[in-house]
Amino acid sequence: QVQLVESGGGLVQPGGSLRLSCAASGSIFRSNAMGWYRQAPGKQRELVAAITIGSRTNYADSVKGRFTISRDNAKNTVYLQMNSLKPEDTAVYYCNVFPMYRTDYWGQGTQVTVSS
Repeated sequence: QVQLVESGGGLVQPGGSLRLSCAASGSIFRSNAMGWYRQAPGKQRELVAAITIGSRTNYADSVKGRFTISRDNAKNTVYLQMNSLKPEDTAVYYCNVFPMYRTDYWGQGTQVTVSS
């Protein structure tokens, strides 16, 4: 059974930082590029950042220069370091495979709230 478990979210002030983690089952992690996605209230889910098996990365324009995605292949974990957070970054953050996410892979997500 595929499992993706996100963690690390929370409430942070504008300008603050958070580091999200996504632990994946080994079978999915070893053979897939991975992405972080987010969904804000009333909006569609969107891709935030992605990383290939070889650790090539790409980012949404809205987070370039502020967010960094990385992966630890030994731990089957993908991370999202988020700096200089803005209120518009408030959303539930999910990880999934990339480029075509699997609807049956969505986990519970982790809530990120940026507010003073």
